[in-house]
Amino acid sequence: MTSAERREKILALLQQSRQPVSAGAIARQFQVSRQIIVGDVALLRAANEKIAATPRGYVLEYDLPEGEYRVIIACRHNGSQMEDELTTIVDNGGKILDVTVEHAVYGQLSGQLRIGSRYDVTDFLERLNSSHSAPLSDLTGGIHLHTVAFTSREDQERTLAALTQKGYLLEQRETDI
Repeated sequence: MTSAERREKILALLQQSRQPVSAGAIARQFQVSRQIIVGDVALLRAANEKIAATPRGYVLEYDLPEGEYRVIIACRHNGSQMEDELTTIVDNGGKILDVTVEHAVYGQLSGQLRIGSRYDVTDFLERLNSSHSAPLSDLTGGIHLHTVAFTSREDQERTLAALTQKGYLLEQRETDI
């Protein structure tokens, strides 16, 4: 199989998958190294394929499902409050798509999260801890942005009220991305 054929098959695999697919799993399937797959995905992205790297693997970016919209919220909290912030959002109907911080040297740094349940929160925190990595918000004194998807205004209002009550919410704005 040529590298171009492998990239076509990777794209087909991601199109068929309903869950994120790790680089390691793709590498095993095609009997190549994980680094080869990372390079293939980089080339697919360079060819304008909308592939996002999440903590659990690669996913294709799609347009918003019917009836779903996104809001960007600015939050601030310390590391010990991260689990509470994330569970507050998902328990009230939000899906946390990403986290973004504004770094003094690098500018905007973002990470894909795709957290939509308490299970996802636990999985994310376990991966963060087991990798001995710090959250992006540690770079900015706890200030960060989340893009959050909602299916109803009631869920959004309830989530924002809960975050405000806990002292996490700084501001919000709607987006069409």
